[in-house]
Amino acid sequence: MSSFSDNSFFGFFKNIPTVTRHLLIINVLFWIACIAFKRNGVDILGSYSLHYWGSSAFHPVQFITYMFLHAPLPQIGHIFFNMFSLFMFGRVLEMYWGPKFYLFFYIVTGLFAGLTQELTWMYDLRPLFDLANEPVPFVLDGTLFYDSQDAFIYMYGCDLNTLLCKYQTVGASGAIFGLLTAFAMKFPNHPIYLYFVPIPIKAKYAMIGIAVLELFLGVSSIADGIAHYAHLGGALGGVLLVLWWNKFYVPNR
Repeated sequence: MSSFSDNSFFGFFKNIPTVTRHLLIINVLFWIACIAFKRNGVDILGSYSLHYWGSSAFHPVQFITYMFLHAPLPQIGHIFFNMFSLFMFGRVLEMYWGPKFYLFFYIVTGLFAGLTQELTWMYDLRPLFDLANEPVPFVLDGTLFYDSQDAFIYMYGCDLNTLLCKYQTVGASGAIFGLLTAFAMKFPNHPIYLYFVPIPIKAKYAMIGIAVLELFLGVSSIADGIAHYAHLGGALGGVLLVLWWNKFYVPNR
């Protein structure tokens, strides 16, 4: 027989506020499941990540499921930094707002991020839509085409729908950016440490710096595989919700 004191890991984990604790568990379990099922030929990421809404792979439920999925191994940093941020900032906001408002905030900012990503794809994919709507026959790279699908196969090796299905995103980052924004608005002068920055920075300045960096990376169109505009969408959702609650609701502290 064995027992764990309150100073053990289990005692520490149990003291994390309820919603934040369950969000941590769900995200980690889904991450493990994606790895385990992938080895057996089941692609959870392919089915439940957020796809472009004009593709056959899209389903509305993906607006929810995508924020509980993360990149598989060896990209462990994706889930680690998201869960670390959730632990650091989420538990404070849950104690500040209470579990119901906190969970509502988390889901809504994740939805804002997903919607922003869809709008970003609509903008970025305009050349593909222009090609699909090109009146036939037309000449492309010196080759005459009588069908736009033939042009897609010639240019990209697949038809338009297959190409659109390749656009997908996963991760809690949008909701996490919403939490970071809310923390900066509620506790603007609280010192925090950013990753790899050895000095404390006031939360309000840190969040402004992060937002500017995300905007720069998004505008620069750097092919780093990160949904920078989705992060900004989550942050915008956080700003709007905090302003709304400041006007109509004063939470128990």
